[in-house]
Amino acid sequence: MDTVPISLPKPIPTARFRPPKKNVPQTLDERNHILNVVRDYVNRHKPVPPQPADDLKKHADSIVEMLGCDPIYRDYIGVLINNEMWRETLATIPYERRLLLLPKCLRVENKCPAPFDEFGLLCKQCGLCSIQDFQNEAERLGYAVLVAEGSAIVMSLIQTGKIEAIVGVSCLSVLERSFPYMEAAAIPGVAIPLLQDDCIDCTVDLDWVWDVIHLTSDDKTRRMDLTAIRDEVDSWFAPESLDSIMGPGQGRTEEIAREWLGRAGKRWRPFLTVSAFNALRDNPDDAMPESVRKIAVAVECFHKASLIHDDIEDHDSERYGEKTLHEEHGIAVALNVGDLLIGEGYRLIGEADISDACKAEMLLVASRGQQELCRGQGSELVWARNPEPMSSRHVLGIFQKKTAPAFEVALRLGAIFAGRHDEVRDVLGTYSEALGIAYQIRDDLNDVEETGDPNDIEALRPNVLLGIAWEKAKGEQKEILESLWRRQIPEGITTEKVRELYNELGAIERAKHLLETYKETAIRSLADVEIPNLKGLLRRTIGKIFNDTEIKGWCKEFEIKNGVRADTPAEGDSRASSETAPAPQPAAAAGES
Repeated sequence: MDTVPISLPKPIPTARFRPPKKNVPQTLDERNHILNVVRDYVNRHKPVPPQPADDLKKHADSIVEMLGCDPIYRDYIGVLINNEMWRETLATIPYERRLLLLPKCLRVENKCPAPFDEFGLLCKQCGLCSIQDFQNEAERLGYAVLVAEGSAIVMSLIQTGKIEAIVGVSCLSVLERSFPYMEAAAIPGVAIPLLQDDCIDCTVDLDWVWDVIHLTSDDKTRRMDLTAIRDEVDSWFAPESLDSIMGPGQGRTEEIAREWLGRAGKRWRPFLTVSAFNALRDNPDDAMPESVRKIAVAVECFHKASLIHDDIEDHDSERYGEKTLHEEHGIAVALNVGDLLIGEGYRLIGEADISDACKAEMLLVASRGQQELCRGQGSELVWARNPEPMSSRHVLGIFQKKTAPAFEVALRLGAIFAGRHDEVRDVLGTYSEALGIAYQIRDDLNDVEETGDPNDIEALRPNVLLGIAWEKAKGEQKEILESLWRRQIPEGITTEKVRELYNELGAIERAKHLLETYKETAIRSLADVEIPNLKGLLRRTIGKIFNDTEIKGWCKEFEIKNGVRADTPAEGDSRASSETAPAPQPAAAAGES
């Protein structure tokens, strides 16, 4: 076998799922959407903290009306408003002057070995829940940390004068009771609401907690709108923009190449190039240099060329819901267009307005990435000539070589352009490897969803779920999976049957855990980075890539009423976007979860 198995990263506590209480928005997508609306509202109206509870409720009522959502969410929205009012103040307060207050109900109640003293839970670092990770990272940064309930301990700490801000995790009922104390003391407080309030095995939006724990004014990118950056990057692939960046096209071959560049795609790789550049340049708020566009488009040229070649090698007939390039124009034309795009990528780097030393380093990074990608694809192609079962670690080894290099090239080119690649060389390698593997695991998971593309399952290429399932299977199930690995579909085995088999063997849950582990590995790789902008922006980039769900389907009348349609911008706001569109009312909001 040409592939090499990789060592798995240290496991993270298994993410637990419990339905939120009925007074909390029911999905992460809805909660993220409401948070974006609250941020926009606070940015527009600029309410001054501390706000009395009655005033918070008035602001919350305004947002409930604007969203057209269930009024039962008012208290939840009020907490988010309070958080956003204090957010910038919290950012200015040193970590060592902050208190992180965690509830004991985040623990796994029936397995937790930790005892209690008069101050709260004494964590035994067993790794079963997120308390350990939050506590360790916060203490590393300089926080005081308590795992305890009740306002008396908190108030006594505030009265010592050593605590100037509180980051808390708590249920809505406790937060509502604590507002008068915080108002009286004028202590900045940002509190992430628990999703339940029954005090046992509660859950919380982990990414929100991490974001607030790391919030610092040293991170000049903290106010950046990643959606706006991504939209800007996407606009560079419109025909007129490509002509401006790449120069006039010559002939039909270049016309086909630019049409292919402009087709649907996530544009995550050029987005990463711009993110790394923004994180490492002196002033992230300055206008984007024209040559950054050239480098970002070069990165997408390399990526789109690899897709053309992959589709030919894998005999795929569709991509982005359309014919693949070789199906549309023939294999010879498609190969030539792919080769042209690789050349165009190198040309754009060569024409960028940067030093010759930077160009040389970029060209070396890009060529090494191309080499590694081809090795990964080559491992899969060699396997396809004599297919046999492959362990999940062998599959991840292919992902490491086939998917991660494109992310690594994108990040390194941005860092080189900013002139700080040497400072971050090692961390970008570790981060991009984990990011690339997580991204491919997510793709494999998407393929087995009912809304996924059945062609991706039927193609029977190496995927992590097939590897996990084969490792776990016995008897008849093992025989079926071995046939699938050998690209032979047994009689009666449909795409739906494969999905059921993955479910029965726990492959989907295991893959989800691997996904979270690699995402967390990427984030933890930033722990020792001493550049706040890079640490902050790349941490948020993980959230953007893996939580980037566009919420659709709200009523046009509400969009127009609230000024969130592109053709009817809200008063005083020139950038109306989907972030301020009203959220759909959750189906579960009317009853108990």
